[in-house]
Amino acid sequence: MSTHSIPSRSLDEWLAYLESIHPTTIELGLERVGQVAKQLSLTHMPHSKVITVAGTNGKGSTCAYIEHCLTNAGYSVGVYSSPHLVDYRERVRLNHQMLTAPQHCQAFAAVEAARDDVSLSYFEFGTLAALWLLQQAAPDVILLEVGLGGRLDATNIVEPDVAVVTTVDFDHQAFLGDDIEQIGFEKAGIFRASKPAVLGDENLPKSVAQHASAIGANIIAAGVDFELQPSANDSWHYHSGELHIDDIAQPQLPIANLATAIAAIQALQLPVSDQAIRDGLAAAALPGRWQQLRSAPRVIADVAHNPQSTRLLAQQIARAKRQHAKVHAVVAMLADKDSLNSVKPLLPVIDHWHLAGLAVPRGASAAQLSQVFDCAVSQHINVSDALAQALETAGQDDMVVVFGSFYTVAEAQSVLQGNT
Repeated sequence: MSTHSIPSRSLDEWLAYLESIHPTTIELGLERVGQVAKQLSLTHMPHSKVITVAGTNGKGSTCAYIEHCLTNAGYSVGVYSSPHLVDYRERVRLNHQMLTAPQHCQAFAAVEAARDDVSLSYFEFGTLAALWLLQQAAPDVILLEVGLGGRLDATNIVEPDVAVVTTVDFDHQAFLGDDIEQIGFEKAGIFRASKPAVLGDENLPKSVAQHASAIGANIIAAGVDFELQPSANDSWHYHSGELHIDDIAQPQLPIANLATAIAAIQALQLPVSDQAIRDGLAAAALPGRWQQLRSAPRVIADVAHNPQSTRLLAQQIARAKRQHAKVHAVVAMLADKDSLNSVKPLLPVIDHWHLAGLAVPRGASAAQLSQVFDCAVSQHINVSDALAQALETAGQDDMVVVFGSFYTVAEAQSVLQGNT
């Protein structure tokens, strides 16, 4: 089918169309998406180095660190990530910039013309369109953030030059299972024989390294092949083999993924100066990751939505909390998340809880969420009401932390837009 015979649609119309053409939101497997990718010649990026990043948490910040370090070093960088917070165009960045709506529409038309009668999910269709856009742009480096799992995720149709697994924890059990070793195996499915496989956490399930070894990948493991250590004046020191980088400033994004990003850059074997790395790490930021939406009282938004990410959030709150100030939490989550164990790490650092419902598919109500608490909580219909109440009761030196899902943060951003 020619793109000339595809109906002209706006970006919103394309997105509505994508939601309508496949019976399920998530369907893992590479057969259908791989068939269309071959038709479009998207399985290899001939003019770009590719880094694929999988993991339960830390994918977005790892990609942001790498992106900023490489652009600081003078390389062009394209990024595909998901989900978006407010604007679908957030999913594809080229040198830190979103592409235009007409560019996305052109990519959707190309995929529509190539798929014939192959059924694609929203994520698969969007992934193919993103790959088409990135291949057209041909940046020096392409960063692909895995959506779910790894082995059967649509991003895994592309052959990477470097593959990274950041962390592995329980999440998406309906698709990945309740066995941490099986989840690790699924994440490790992005590794390739004779290619660098960066293991970003010393406590990954054994299955990750076992699979990498079994296929003959070149393992680069945290704590063995690279390490980050605290240094003087709240700075950090990275070392890997003969490479030593001193005076790394405390970043805005989670420190846990910083060393992983440097290791992935090393594995690419592109010339990058120590200073480009220091400056890139310091500049890296992401919407919805410890993002300040307002001051006095300070409002922080974070998409933390599983136990591993809320443990990190609790540490960040403890560091940022002013003496005698109170912390007010606004939380809304999806019903299929482990809300009990996600809330637990935050109990010692939160003074007041405002629970909100999410009016989205799989969204939990405030009443459902309240069942995991044995302390006093306030319940609200939506994030907007919960945030308004939190701001009304918070003092000027207090902190309001909004977390629980991408939907939660997006709603808070919408409420506070123009009032940061």
